[in-house]
Amino acid sequence: MSESPQQPVPSGRDDLYRDPQPPAAFRFDASVAAVFPDMISRSVPGYRFNLELVAAIARRHVQAHSRVYDLGCSLGAMTLSIRSALAGMDAPPAGVELIGVDNSEAMLERARAQLAAFHSPYRTDLVCADLAEVRPERASMMVLAYTLQFVEPARRDAVIARLHDGLLPDGVLVLAEKVHEPDPGAEGLMTELHHDFKRANGYSELEIAGKRQALENVLLTETVVNHEERLRRAGFDEVVMLSRHYGFCLWLARRCKKTTKKPG
Repeated sequence: MSESPQQPVPSGRDDLYRDPQPPAAFRFDASVAAVFPDMISRSVPGYRFNLELVAAIARRHVQAHSRVYDLGCSLGAMTLSIRSALAGMDAPPAGVELIGVDNSEAMLERARAQLAAFHSPYRTDLVCADLAEVRPERASMMVLAYTLQFVEPARRDAVIARLHDGLLPDGVLVLAEKVHEPDPGAEGLMTELHHDFKRANGYSELEIAGKRQALENVLLTETVVNHEERLRRAGFDEVVMLSRHYGFCLWLARRCKKTTKKPG
């Protein structure tokens, strides 16, 4: 039986960058939490599609009596999508525990209210912690969506390796990230297409410029090759890009039944 909604948590429209004054560095604070659903749906191409894709992956890969981690869960949209998908299956997997992790208490406060608005047979815990401190265990699925890009690059290999080691055999990691192109011309095209997407969703030139300035030196992108090589170094033998919308990609990485980390 699928989840039964009560009253969803309201959110506002993202107008945080209408002020012509230079913006402060981007933070996941209370002001961002209050408008985050509108912000991400109007700023991230393919976001709604990826929510549905994550639900489909959950139905195929979540194992009974295992854990599912949503790392950088923000307001819990991915957690909710997974939970609803599992509950709606003909034979829902038993004994599944969902764990959402975020380092912003402002985001988690709204996530708790959002998840509480939907009845579910699955236990769901939300934890305030830094991604680098998380030690997953007995996981059949993890989601790391638009989160690694906010981690210092020097720490990213260790994060992905730790997530790999916390997966059960046949467990999967879903990684979604914004990427950049190694070729300047291609990167310029991707940037303009992304800005066109924002314009079509009602953002002004001032808002687009303000958001970009706020994220400078905060959101640090890498190339597709960087991400795929890191996943393989961590021990993932199967790495497949399932979705790409402009510079926003989603991969499925699977820990095989018998896997050994590659040297180096």
